[in-house]
Amino acid sequence: MNNIKISLIVIVLFLSSACSDDFIESREPVYSIDSENFFNSETDYFRALVAAYDLLQASYINVMLGEIASDNTLAGGESPTDVIGIQQVDDMIHTPINANLRDVWNWMFAGVNRANYILEFKDKTDFEGKEVIIAEARFLRAYYNFELVKWFGPIPLKIDQRFQIGDETTIPRSSVEEVYALIEEDLQFAVNNLSYTAPNVGRATKGSAQALLGKAYLYQDKFPQAASVLGDLITSGPYALLEDYDDIFELVGENGSESVFEVQYTDQQGAGFGCLQCSEGNVAVGFNGIRNYNGPLFDSGFSFNVPTQETYDAFEDGDIRRDIAILNIDAWAAETGATFGIGNEHTGFFNRKYIARKGDLNLGDQNLTNPNNYRAIRYADVLLMAAEAYNRSGLDDARARGYLNQVRSRAGLDDVTVSGNALTDVILRERRVELVGEGHRFFDLVRTNQAANRIDGFISGKHELFPVPFEEIQFSNGNWQQNPGY
Repeated sequence: MNNIKISLIVIVLFLSSACSDDFIESREPVYSIDSENFFNSETDYFRALVAAYDLLQASYINVMLGEIASDNTLAGGESPTDVIGIQQVDDMIHTPINANLRDVWNWMFAGVNRANYILEFKDKTDFEGKEVIIAEARFLRAYYNFELVKWFGPIPLKIDQRFQIGDETTIPRSSVEEVYALIEEDLQFAVNNLSYTAPNVGRATKGSAQALLGKAYLYQDKFPQAASVLGDLITSGPYALLEDYDDIFELVGENGSESVFEVQYTDQQGAGFGCLQCSEGNVAVGFNGIRNYNGPLFDSGFSFNVPTQETYDAFEDGDIRRDIAILNIDAWAAETGATFGIGNEHTGFFNRKYIARKGDLNLGDQNLTNPNNYRAIRYADVLLMAAEAYNRSGLDDARARGYLNQVRSRAGLDDVTVSGNALTDVILRERRVELVGEGHRFFDLVRTNQAANRIDGFISGKHELFPVPFEEIQFSNGNWQQNPGY
């Protein structure tokens, strides 16, 4: 289905769901209205903003595939044909006909279109505080466009206007440089117009915008710019590492001092496989879960996205993060008497950060409505990005080591003292173990030119990007060319 068409469809459903618990509770009953007669009050703008946040929940597939495509995890599942699109990405044999990659394209463009819907009418009605809503809309457009450019490279852009049917045949795919220029512009606007405290839990802040801007710079090898914005965030922002690494991924750690931006989920609304992007719960959690599990603490799941032995062994001796990030199911079963099933590509390990816990409400299908928030940007990530930026820019290795060693100290590890390229290597290794299971690994390998040496089946010049869905190329009627190698 063409992204433009799906965006037009989802926009009329924009009142259907929200993205944080207290954000949800503030909504009034759903109703329908002609879009051209909307945006007559602050309430209208707020409802549209809720809709723009809503597509963040669909990014669960981005997170899963960001691990599965890398050297961190295998596809898993029940069998080699269980969700064939995920299996193909794992084996680097994906093609333009892949339902899961099509979902990434469709759902992220739906998010872009919802943000553009607000921006198209940004001047229609004035009220106090409107600049905050506009800044959040621009943050969200940047977030979705950043996902799209990471996955697909050049993408069509439409600024402050919704995509319409027919645009696919006339609007070109903008260059990666042009896409990043818009992302930078949107995020700088958000930085200038947001504060460090959000009006509601789950909404973007000045810190969210600074962190994403620094990340966008890092992905372009703009290291001095990344160092500047991330250094300012660390110096001026309200964030701090949680003392206990284990707390980060439990309910107690949600939206805490380490959270720079989180995708909000809830287990209080049912979901089904007919519309996974409609789920208010974190679908990835159920997919990552232990197959046919019976025992304490955890719930069953579909055994996808299983960490490898090599990933488990990547942690240094004494690193407290290993057994918090990765569940060794054999050791756990021996300790607790738990039982479990064996799925495809069983490694004996599961992504403990994002597997189901007992006690969740899980209305509807429990595997689709888990309430575990996705920690999209953590302060530890900010520290490691800043360390990389200061090191790779040549600006200040001492400062880079300071940021890096904050993260290592919490993990129970000794400080590092190296400099230059040796420090770069340590920072990148630290990113792997600190952020394992969180969806960043594939893109870190690509942007640092390590993917061909780390990922089985990876072809340089091809697999840095994923293919534009076949339907999109067809609907463009020759306007868009496929990515190289596909």
